[in-house]
This record gives sequence, structure tokens and C-alpha cells, in this order.
Amino acid sequence: MKHIIKLEKEFVFQTYKRHELYLIKGKDKYVWDYNGKKYLDFFAGISVCNVGHCHPRVVNAIKKQAEKLIHVSNHYYAQPYVELARELAKKTFPGKVFFSNSGAEANECAIKLARKWGNPRGKNEIIVFSGSFHGRTIATLTATGQVKFHKGFEPLVPGFKYAKFNDLSSVRKLINSKTAAILIEPVQGEGGVYPASKEFLKGLKKLCKKHGLMLIFDEIQTGIGRTGELFAYKHYGVVPDVITLAKSLAGGLPIAATVVNKKYESVFSYGDHGSTFGGNLVPCSAALEVLDIITPRLLSNTRNIGKYFIEKLIKLKQKYDFVKEIRGLGLMIGLELAFNGRDIVKSCQDKGLIINCTNDNVLRFLPPLTINKTDVDKAVSILDDIFGKLNV
Repeated sequence: MKHIIKLEKEFVFQTYKRHELYLIKGKDKYVWDYNGKKYLDFFAGISVCNVGHCHPRVVNAIKKQAEKLIHVSNHYYAQPYVELARELAKKTFPGKVFFSNSGAEANECAIKLARKWGNPRGKNEIIVFSGSFHGRTIATLTATGQVKFHKGFEPLVPGFKYAKFNDLSSVRKLINSKTAAILIEPVQGEGGVYPASKEFLKGLKKLCKKHGLMLIFDEIQTGIGRTGELFAYKHYGVVPDVITLAKSLAGGLPIAATVVNKKYESVFSYGDHGSTFGGNLVPCSAALEVLDIITPRLLSNTRNIGKYFIEKLIKLKQKYDFVKEIRGLGLMIGLELAFNGRDIVKSCQDKGLIINCTNDNVLRFLPPLTINKTDVDKAVSILDDIFGKLNV
């Protein structure tokens, strides 16, 4: 392990504060380190391995496609990306799909789409929200409503206005003749696991209809079953005009999709956007398998276990004064602490549980959707043991 750490520090850009954990194998809800120690993974690669690590059906789909054809230029036709686009449109709304490689790219596509559509009408501003996170490119970084991510990268891209999350009046104040779109996460992830209220999202939909705005849902973290529905918007009864997807779509391989309602399908024409690896045949084949694996039964499990998990965490809150709030939807859950949670993450790791801390003081839980009550009990027991020994 020391050798790997030394090489990483010598040759890899130091943009991540890595935990001292060298993983070599994964299966379903577990991962193993180089010493053979087994961990219960309640992070799933930041909600990437929603169907579990190395799901055999996903692995088989990858193998089968890789043995036939790995890459073909977007100048030609190929079956996997066409079938995946059809499946995404069937599971969302009639329209068209653009494939790319990451969540940031999916959001870039949505931003470009909104501007291309709005500019002929003098509309080029997009309303985003405080606490949001939309990516690391210059445009998606600007769309991210957290100043800490902006520092050092000025000048930022003009045309973004920041409203308060779950505050409809703050949105109304920002709408003007230049407003083209609203971009929002149904549940803020990196910002601390904050679900939008149903009234808020319904209010945004009404405002978009009234003012002729494009409504874009960033479902990069909330999508593909994470919240207990295939897409989080289904919880709210609010259908956006555009959905951006990535992370768990291909079960661990890089892929992203921007799904666009039929109303806007002719906004882009030839040459307006592109991606060399977008629609790569191997992740598209994996994604088709993932969509088939996420059955109503698995979504039901996500909802039920998520509810059970939250109930157990609420009991911890009642026991420990430093636990400020429990928030979440499905198996996207946050526990807010009164102090920085990084040491808690390390203590959990030492005890064989992988979790995450986001926004400094929110323990974030994003386990595979396949977990059960026994797994939850084990995780909560580890947290209880750690909390009980804190001197705060």
C-alpha cells in the first residue's frame, strides 16, 4: 500500500483528499482491500454502483460487447446507443437523448441547449440554486451554487442567477425577459442531502409554464433508482423538460445522458454539440442491463429500506445531541452533525463500514439498492458505537 501511495503522490494530480484505503475487489454491497479486509460499502462510489459492485449481468454485458466491438465513431450507426436512447425515452418522456461521458458533460449539454433555444428570443440566463452542485467544468462550476468551488477560477461564465433552494419567492424575483431556464437537483447531494419540497418543484413547473422557461432536472445523483423511483421527479409529479443522468447509469462505467423533451428536439442541429466517446458501445450495453435490473421490486426495496434506515438514524438523533438533522429520500440519506464529520468517516472505515462526509458536517449514505435491514442494523450499530465514544 505504501508503494501505491508513494506513486500516487508522485504522478497523480493532488486534487482529491484520499482516505488510506487501497481497494482491489468488489461484489454487491461489499469491497475488499489489499489485505483482504471486507467492508460494507454505504457509499457505492458516490452513487455509481446502485445495482452493487460487479453485478454479474452487467459484467457479462460488458464482456459480450467488448468481444464484438468496443468503439465506433458517431459518424456511423450502432445498435447499443440507439437501443439505450429508446429505453430512456420510454422510461421518461417522448423526446431525444444526447450521450456523453460524465455528469458535468450532461449538464453542459443542457446548458448549451437552453442557450441555443433561448438566444434567438433574447433569453440566455439560467436560474440555479444555492447549495447546488452541477460539475467541475467552467460552465457547470458557475452553475454550482457554492462559492468555495468558484474561488481561483474567475472570471466565471456570465448568465447564471442564484436563487434560494426551496424558496419560490426568490425564484420569482430573478425571472426577467432574459431568463431561459431553471436548473435544479430534486435532492441536493454535494450540498448536504437536501430534498426539494413537492410544493417547491410544482411551483417551479408553474413558473416555467407561465414565463415560457425550460425546466432542467439534474438527476445525476438522484437518478437510476437512488431515491426509490427510477427518477426522482416521479416522486413529485413534476415532469421536467430536460433530465441529466450519469453516475449509476452503466453500473460503474463512465456514461452520461441528456434526455430532452420532444418540444426541444430540433434545437440542436448538425455540429451544434458532440462527444468522441459519447454513446460508447460498452457502457451503453452495460446501461441497458442496469435499466433491466432495476425492477419495481428493487425500487420497492429501496423505498422500504430507506424508510427503515431513516427511522434508525432518527433514534440516534434522539440519543445524541450533536446529531442535528436526518434528511433524505429513498437510499440517499444525510445525517447532519454539529461538527466536521471527516474523523467519523475514518472511524467507520476502521470498523469495516464505508461512508462519506459532504459539506463538511453531513454524513452521507448512498449504499447499493440491494442492501437489507441487517446491513442497516450493522451500519447503525457501528455509528452508535463511534458516537458513544466521542468526547463532545
